[in-house]
Amino acid sequence: MTSNRTIAAAGAICMAMFLLGFMDNFVTVIARDLGLWQFHLMRAVLAVAILLALARMGRAQLTPRRRWAVMLRGGFAGVAMLIYFGCLAFLPIGQVAAGLFTAPIWVMLISALFLGQPVGATRIAAGVIGFIGVLIVLDPFENGLNLFALVPVSAGVFYAIGGIATRQWCDGESALSMLLYFFMSLGVFGLIGVVIMTVWPHAVPPGEAGFILRAAVWPTPLALALTVMQAVGSIVAMGLVFKGYQWGDASQVAIYEYVLLPFAAGWSYVLFGEPISAQMLLGMAMIVISGVIISLRSRGV
Repeated sequence: MTSNRTIAAAGAICMAMFLLGFMDNFVTVIARDLGLWQFHLMRAVLAVAILLALARMGRAQLTPRRRWAVMLRGGFAGVAMLIYFGCLAFLPIGQVAAGLFTAPIWVMLISALFLGQPVGATRIAAGVIGFIGVLIVLDPFENGLNLFALVPVSAGVFYAIGGIATRQWCDGESALSMLLYFFMSLGVFGLIGVVIMTVWPHAVPPGEAGFILRAAVWPTPLALALTVMQAVGSIVAMGLVFKGYQWGDASQVAIYEYVLLPFAAGWSYVLFGEPISAQMLLGMAMIVISGVIISLRSRGV
């Protein structure tokens, strides 16, 4: 039974990453017509509506025990996703995902510096390996120093803070209540961004280049359909993640989240012909190895 539940947990996490890797590749298509802020606002409204409907049917517990904690955790995770999705319009998804998956390294560093948790030589070495892997994937020195290539790493920083907040402040909170406040934070950020981009007179480049600067526009049928897919798909994927963590040991389950890297890059190649270089594969492998070691050692395995 334990073996079966471990396999089921791995399957749930891998299916979730498969879906996310597929859906996130279409952000570049959405970016041609919508702005980042409107995308998050629309996606959040749809997701919150679905969660509230589930709650009315008695299938979701959305009331948190500590509202302030869940709100802060949602805010940090929301900022991480703003950066992540914003970068998808300008960088290959494999590079953006690599930046996001620096989170275990930042969790280790933040926990050591601010929470006083000991960090052994093994985890330090794993962190160095992971950081080198990130540099290999992002390659910020390919055409001189390109600091923009390192922006996805900041998504990893905020994602790490959100993870620490989950562990430190949100013990006992329902997963769906945290998901609700995560989408609500994205909705608030999206609304603020839409208002600013609407009242601030500025030039907006056409297509994907205007993703971050674009104010509210009437969505095209394609952009609307892809945004609905993102909202529904995100809830399905996160539901699979929550099930995975319920069925398996967290130290094992977390490792499977790294399959998002090859899934995202693979879907990018299948859908849009984005090449996957040997250099990128090497860097991804180093990031995965680093994350696995840090995750296992953090739990005393």
